[in-house]
Amino acid sequence: MPDKKLLARRTHNMGASAIREILKVVSKPGMISLAGGIPAPESFPMTIIRQLTETVLEKYGPSAFQYDLTEGFLPLREALMDYLLGKGIAAAAEQILISSGSQGVLDSLGKILIDPGDRVALEAPTYLGALQAFTPYEPAYVQIDTDDQGMLPDALATALSQHPVKFIYLVPNFQNPTGRTLPMNRRRAIADIIRQFDTLLVEDDPYGDLRYRGTPLPPIKTLAPDHVVYISTLSKVFAPGLRMGFCLAPDLISRWLVLAKQGVDLHTSTFNQALAAEYLAGGHLKRHLPRIVALYRPRQEAMLDAMARFFPESFTWSAPDGGMFVWVKGPEGIDMETVNQKAVARMTAFVPGTYFFARPGDGRETMRLNYTMADEETLTRAIKILGDVLGDALMQQHVQHRVA
Repeated sequence: MPDKKLLARRTHNMGASAIREILKVVSKPGMISLAGGIPAPESFPMTIIRQLTETVLEKYGPSAFQYDLTEGFLPLREALMDYLLGKGIAAAAEQILISSGSQGVLDSLGKILIDPGDRVALEAPTYLGALQAFTPYEPAYVQIDTDDQGMLPDALATALSQHPVKFIYLVPNFQNPTGRTLPMNRRRAIADIIRQFDTLLVEDDPYGDLRYRGTPLPPIKTLAPDHVVYISTLSKVFAPGLRMGFCLAPDLISRWLVLAKQGVDLHTSTFNQALAAEYLAGGHLKRHLPRIVALYRPRQEAMLDAMARFFPESFTWSAPDGGMFVWVKGPEGIDMETVNQKAVARMTAFVPGTYFFARPGDGRETMRLNYTMADEETLTRAIKILGDVLGDALMQQHVQHRVA
């Protein structure tokens, strides 16, 4: 029987995803899950995928099933040139790297950039998957304060003036978990700051295409191209199971990302990349994206409307212009992990917000809600149940205070 002494020290910093553990609990029939950050199966372009499969087989033949470049399938990288140009990012095909989901880039960045004790600056709260990717490499996290519009540039500048950091991690569009979008003036300010301090920014943009209202904002990559690693994915606008991520990085970082990937998987699935290439090059994404938006917008509106009706007045929440999440904050002293247990007993689940903070114990009064996986009627019913559970929790807290 193998002994635990066989395991590397870094495994002490590796744990199961809290969200995935919650999803195991809530997978029972009849459970309404607002927990996962999962695209709706109805959003997948199934008819288009059938057509694309035939196109790929006819166009590429056996080469679609062969080993390929670590950097990525060239037709996909060429198709991504036009996609990125639509966001204001000019890139040559050889500058674009393909990954097995954007999560693969996050892990590779941790591998090539983080030595034990290196400081990594990030939002509070931040994307849990980034914490999972970086933590095994033993960084010291620097939590940068945020408000309802995202990261505070002044707080970032203060942190960088006090201590050098290896890099900053930021999700500027419809952030996971809060749904917040960084406004244009802050994007410019952060671009100025990273140039001033000669600091690398990792800009993670998985949700930017899921905009229901308002005008798209340019990536920070367009404002400080030499200081930004831009990461995105097709998981939310094509199919997550295909694991199609990509990034655009400064030359030094790009070279090492390729070497790191060679040691992990040699390259991302050639066939899946070919499907993605034809999806983009054939104009299918431009035609299909409005259908995804039309599916999610009313679901988000139903959730927000129900929260206004059923949540206690002492709770506040975000009202994002897009994405997949709503962030909720309750009064100080309420414990959302306990609330979630009570909600699960009533067949409704969410993710307690404390999991999205680098500093243990922060955010106990917060929670993340997802609206993409349920229809409007189900969402309204779930929010009413949550409102009842939250009301009970507040009443119990009030009784405990009186007794104390």
